[in-house]
Amino acid sequence: MTDHNTTLPRLLIENAGKYGSRTALREKEWGIWQTYSWQDYLEITSEFAAGLKKLGLGKGDVIVLIGDNRPEWLWAEIAIQSLGGMALGVYQDVQASEIEYIFELTDCRLVIAEDQEQVDKMLSLRGKVSHLEHIVYHDSKGLIKYQDEGLLHFDQVREYGRPDRNLFESWVDQLSEDDTCLIATTSGTTGRPKLAMLSHKNLLTMAHNLGQVDPKDQADEFVSFLPLAWMGEQMMAVASSLLFGFCVNFPEEQETVQNDIRDIGPHIIFSPPRVWENLAARIRVRIMETTRLKRLIYHKCMGIGIRMAECRLSRKPPGTMLNTLYLLSQFFLFRSLRDRLGFSRIRSATTGGAALGPDTFKFFHAMGVNLKQIYGQTEIAGISCIHRDGHIDFDTVGEPIPETEIMISGEGEILSRSAAVFQGYYKDEKATGETLSDDGWLLSGDAGYFKDNGQLVVIDRLKDVMELADGTKFSPQFMENKLKFSPYIREAVVVGKGKKYIAAIVCIDEEIVGRWSESKQLTYTTYQDLASKKEVYNLVADEIRKINDTIPENTRIRRFALLFKELDADDGELTRTRKIRRKVVAERYAALMERLYTDDREVDLVARIQYQDGSTREMKGRIAIKDVS
Repeated sequence: MTDHNTTLPRLLIENAGKYGSRTALREKEWGIWQTYSWQDYLEITSEFAAGLKKLGLGKGDVIVLIGDNRPEWLWAEIAIQSLGGMALGVYQDVQASEIEYIFELTDCRLVIAEDQEQVDKMLSLRGKVSHLEHIVYHDSKGLIKYQDEGLLHFDQVREYGRPDRNLFESWVDQLSEDDTCLIATTSGTTGRPKLAMLSHKNLLTMAHNLGQVDPKDQADEFVSFLPLAWMGEQMMAVASSLLFGFCVNFPEEQETVQNDIRDIGPHIIFSPPRVWENLAARIRVRIMETTRLKRLIYHKCMGIGIRMAECRLSRKPPGTMLNTLYLLSQFFLFRSLRDRLGFSRIRSATTGGAALGPDTFKFFHAMGVNLKQIYGQTEIAGISCIHRDGHIDFDTVGEPIPETEIMISGEGEILSRSAAVFQGYYKDEKATGETLSDDGWLLSGDAGYFKDNGQLVVIDRLKDVMELADGTKFSPQFMENKLKFSPYIREAVVVGKGKKYIAAIVCIDEEIVGRWSESKQLTYTTYQDLASKKEVYNLVADEIRKINDTIPENTRIRRFALLFKELDADDGELTRTRKIRRKVVAERYAALMERLYTDDREVDLVARIQYQDGSTREMKGRIAIKDVS
């Protein structure tokens, strides 16, 4: 295995020497896959690095990247790091006002913005952030007539640096594995995201130790479709790909991801729970819309698959009859279903960033996808625990990866320690002190415990675990995951702290519920109209009853309401990784939450909607409240 006691740019140099013309990156453009070898990767990166140096950038500089997943992001990121700088990725759908503080805090002088949309955001910041000198873009559509000072095309920067690209290796020789190379934004569930500083050693130690229990090699294919600002994508598309030498593929557009995954047939896939949940929901919806015979085959085969998954995961022999039925199910359903999803060659399928419900786990294991849960935080370079093959427990997040210690504090908080633990928050000593102990333990803020089998169970955020009036403890996140397994429910917020019972605010999935409504010949005009229909309330009530049947009586959902809008990151209700900002939701929908605990059957509600251009409007409506018998 490649030595991980090194730096990311040094690995690029070594890979170019070892693999040469082997494909390192692939991007779909105009329906055709464009390939870049490891030698191309090194050449473009070294030219861009030299161009940045010509522009006056170097050690200690923070450079922001914003845009979709493209090879240019990786070339630029490694180029920044080769000069001793720090790459800071921000989510492509973020508004300029949300990231102004990042530019002020870091004194950022150059930003790499993908296209016109991102360039416009950066230009809008120019009046407030005077030290932003250069904006580099790589998609020129719509930008031909822009004449703003400091606006440069990616290839112009490469051209500036081309004469000095041979100096790249000498710059890399000056780097230390302990140098900060990446600044990653935290999820920001309680306020502004903090800026976690990570070194080459942090990232490569994590990638190496993860690879010990979830092997990867240079023949593997990986599709990068989740934001590169997210720690999970950095973990795979940057650190692991450079360490193990596998190929990273970039889809043409977000809308084509599923088709592009099928084109590639990746060996490795890593996605947060919302991706797996949405995929499972859409499969079930398509089955609803197919012929009666195909529905019958699906339900019979899926039942057999779940029985087989339960046997394997509990390490019980399935028996001759079940083995035979499962082989038939593979022939009639699962083989073609995996192929349709692009999962025919999947060897490593993992999920992380939040808890994934047991029902979703069983769904994918039933069809033969060896899905495993991982656990970690941005502050530990992404990963501290993972399920081992053959030791998957739906209720847990697995066991610590090598060279990682985990213990539970007296308050029930999960603490971690390893060489992957971050260096601290950028210019925020107070927050660093609250998160890192003097002896190197990372305080996760998560509540959890170890099962007798040595696997870690994550209950919820420590501050989010709630108690009913009678002292019954419950995890809102666990309940929300159960709700979101329903194909009709896109998002949910469970409440009940100090109350007599648990209630929920539910956001329907407009596409799926809309199809269901059409099948029932129910007409509707808008999301708000659809969510107000009595028939839709009855549909969701039936789904909640099914969930209630699987959980203890004192933690069942007794009442619910359908919100007249989706929870939205642009409105501050979700983080950019779609985690609920509970404080914001509690303040904004306080009136609705109060009525869930009265005899009222409806409430008039006002909500503020914010669009991506920053404009706002008020949304008003009457929301029904329904009991779940």
